[in-house]
Amino acid sequence: MINITRDDGIAVLAVNNPPVNTIDAAVRAKLFKALDEIGSPKALVLLCDGSTFFSGADIGEFSGPPKEEEYRRLFNSIENLPYPVVAAMHGTVMGGGLEIALASHYRIATPGTRFGLPEVTLGIIPGAGGTQRMPRLIGVEKTLELVLGARPVDAPTAVDMGFLDKVIDGDLRRAAVEFAKTLSAPRRTGDRKVEPVSETAIQSFRDKARQQYRNQPAPLTAIEAVTASARMPLREGLEYETALVNGAKATIESKALVHMFFAERETRRIPAIGSDVKARNVKSAAIVGAGTMGGGIAICFANAGIPVTLLDASQEGLDRGLAAIGKTYASMVQRGRLTPEDKAKRLALVSGALDYDSVGDADVIIEAVFENPRLKKEVFAKLDAAAKPGAILATNTSTLDIEDIATAVKRPHDVVGLHFFSPANVMPLLEVVRTKDTAPEVIRTAMDLARPLRKTAVLARVCYGFIGNRMMEGYAREAERMVLEGATPRQVDSALEHWGMAMGILAVFDMAGIGVGVSVHKSNADKYPPDPTYYQADFALYDAGREGQKNGKGYYRYEGRARIDDPAAVEILRARASALGVRQRTHTDEEILERCLYPLLNEGFRVLEEGVAVRASDIDVVWASGYGFPRYRGGPMFHAETIGLKTLLEGINRYRAQLGEPYGSMHWQPAPLLVKLVREGKTLAQWDRERAGKT
Repeated sequence: MINITRDDGIAVLAVNNPPVNTIDAAVRAKLFKALDEIGSPKALVLLCDGSTFFSGADIGEFSGPPKEEEYRRLFNSIENLPYPVVAAMHGTVMGGGLEIALASHYRIATPGTRFGLPEVTLGIIPGAGGTQRMPRLIGVEKTLELVLGARPVDAPTAVDMGFLDKVIDGDLRRAAVEFAKTLSAPRRTGDRKVEPVSETAIQSFRDKARQQYRNQPAPLTAIEAVTASARMPLREGLEYETALVNGAKATIESKALVHMFFAERETRRIPAIGSDVKARNVKSAAIVGAGTMGGGIAICFANAGIPVTLLDASQEGLDRGLAAIGKTYASMVQRGRLTPEDKAKRLALVSGALDYDSVGDADVIIEAVFENPRLKKEVFAKLDAAAKPGAILATNTSTLDIEDIATAVKRPHDVVGLHFFSPANVMPLLEVVRTKDTAPEVIRTAMDLARPLRKTAVLARVCYGFIGNRMMEGYAREAERMVLEGATPRQVDSALEHWGMAMGILAVFDMAGIGVGVSVHKSNADKYPPDPTYYQADFALYDAGREGQKNGKGYYRYEGRARIDDPAAVEILRARASALGVRQRTHTDEEILERCLYPLLNEGFRVLEEGVAVRASDIDVVWASGYGFPRYRGGPMFHAETIGLKTLLEGINRYRAQLGEPYGSMHWQPAPLLVKLVREGKTLAQWDRERAGKT
């Protein structure tokens, strides 16, 4: 793990802790030991073998006893060495990896190295000296920009900012040794002074942090820690930083964000599909349907460097789809996110076609036509005839029965759902939906394909709406019911947004198009309870010609993207409520949140019990990645544990009684699994473990 060599009086300490040189307990112990054994060289070069310098601290330790004092002792030991210490860096140097470099006396790196202090994205602050040493190198304001921005910077930027001494071309080890030979004495970061910053400037950072990180305390804590560097000597500042970071780790927000970090990695683990199951090669793709969704999916493949054919039924539709793709890339160039050369390369990977024979050689073909089961089965029958053996046949349906769609082909084992979220080239979630016949290697291929497409894949089984849309039904139902009861759209959406949802659900309907929801509910009427008030807010507005942003009027009136309260919409809702006999009442923000969130959480327990989702944390990933659920609340199932399963069950029963018959009994029945867990005093984590043991 650690190798010490000598080169003309220079000690080279190389660490190798695959895969990404995490600074875990074993690395720390060996570094302490190495520093004791290294003797008195002219200088010390600290570097790492493998793909990167230290990538950061071991996040797995966050839930255990605090380790900050151990980091502090180790990094202080490095800083207090009597000879120069050079951190020679490459790869991705984040968090603790950058902090060990700050404790070194000099810092050099290869051209492609990237640096960052992203801890606020985990609900904590840099806790191994970053808030105290970085300001001594670059000042308080630049440090706050780095910490609050939480995005990595490249090597030239690091030099400009002042915490990197030099960018090294060629062999890093050799260059680091030669650099070390030129040094005569340590240059301790802790000896430097920090210039104080005006309270006005600090308040500006606080205001920006509150806006950027709604409801999250860590960014404000980071500001307090960084500004303390200007009034405290290093020793006191480090102890203060430790106290602040340990307080941050104890918050719900930090626990939720760490939960999400691991949950996203856990989705890749597929029970009952062993490592011996290999993915099929995907070197080319085809998309059927050149509409908004099809074009967005095509962009995903082109961005991944995979040639993709876009197939449409008409030349007009194909031309429109290809033009939209070109427009998207042109916009990316205009915003500086893509070079003209990269745009040309990606567009060259996209071709158009009008006949199914043109997609016959594709390794994966994704159907993205209108959400109509008859039409989708027609498409799949044609794909069955045209596609080569072994090609994966996928549908992008968001609600339909994929097993029914698969009856149109003679190879149902090759059929899988790939549910992209709109806009497909932006949203990170990909629901991979397996049928009872989907082959294990097809599932493996679909899950692995998410990585080059830059998607977070979550595996689901077939049911109406799969994981995300199925759970949205109750959440949206109560929002619509409450505007019939007298709440305004603004009141409902504001309560949800202030709590942390990326967008209020009624504003989401306006953005997606009210007609979309109306169409889905009309075509699936048999799947809903016999409630004449069900989703009638949507129906009332649509009947009045209000389609949302599409025509500038829905739950709100629109000027561009700006939402404007519209009395006309409220009048329409009141009239429909009167016709349906819905009693008018007032609503608190607390009731709005509970009535929207409790059905969402409740349905999650049903999704789990039925095996639609593999594990509770998968549900959290779906909602955080695809539906704007705040990551700092950990997703729906984590939030259920946060408020307490008993509290959730009591709340569901309370609203069932309060809303009365028949509405309460029709829509507010607690999930059997929730009742079982409360009765047995168990957590979701315990249930997940028990189920995993059984399978």
